[in-house]
Amino acid sequence: MSDALAGQTALVTGASKGIGAAIARELGARGAHVILTARNAAGLEEVEQAIHDAGGSATIAPLDLSESDGVARLAQAISGRWDTLDILVICAAYLPNLSPVTQIDGKEFSKAMTVNVLATQSLLAAFDPMLKRSGNARVIGLTSSVGETPRAYWSAYGASKSAFDNLLSAYGDEVEKISKVRVATIDPGATRTEMRARAYPGEDPQTVKPPETVAAHVADLLESDFETGLRQRVDTP
Repeated sequence: MSDALAGQTALVTGASKGIGAAIARELGARGAHVILTARNAAGLEEVEQAIHDAGGSATIAPLDLSESDGVARLAQAISGRWDTLDILVICAAYLPNLSPVTQIDGKEFSKAMTVNVLATQSLLAAFDPMLKRSGNARVIGLTSSVGETPRAYWSAYGASKSAFDNLLSAYGDEVEKISKVRVATIDPGATRTEMRARAYPGEDPQTVKPPETVAAHVADLLESDFETGLRQRVDTP
C-alpha cells in the first residue's frame, strides 16, 4: 500500500478481469477508493476482495454497458454517494469477430459501437459534472493501435476504437480551458488478456507482458501532471 492517491475516488470500467482488473487493484494499492464496474459480478467481487485484502477500499457496481440505461443508472448511484469523481479509467471494450470489411457481422459491429463508442460518450456526459467538481480530475481511455492505423480484418474493432479516440480527444479539448479535467489515451500494446487470446489463439501468452505492467504505467501517469491530449503506448519492457 502507498498513499499516493489517498482520498481520491476512481471509477474503472471493465474491472472484472484483464487490464481493467489490474488497474483497479493498482489504484487501490495506491490509496484510491475504487468503484469497479463490469458485467461479471463474480469477477468484480474477486477484484474487490483482492483490494480489501491488500488494505485498500473498493465498491462494486455490476453493469452491462450495452444496456441503454446502464450508464445513467450507474451515474445516479455513484453521484448519490460521492460528490466528486477524481479518476475515470475506461477499459471496457468489445472485440467483434475478425473479418473482411465485406463480411462484417452487423450485430457484432453494432455491439462494438455500442460498448466502445456510445457507452463512452454516455460515461463522459454522465460523469462530467462530478469530474469538474473534483478540481484535479483525470480521464484515461484504453485504446488500440488499430484505431490509429487500419489493419486487415480488424476494421470493425478499429473503426470503433478510432471513434473512441476521437470522442476522448474532443472531450479533452472541450474541457481543457474551462476545468481542471485532464484527458489521456493509452494504447496498452500486446498484453496477456482473454481478448488478445481470442484474437491470437496460437500465440504463447508468456511472450507478451502481463496486465500489471500496463496497470503500473497507468497509475504512474495518474500521479503525474500530464497534459490533456497525451497519447502513449505501453511497450513490452
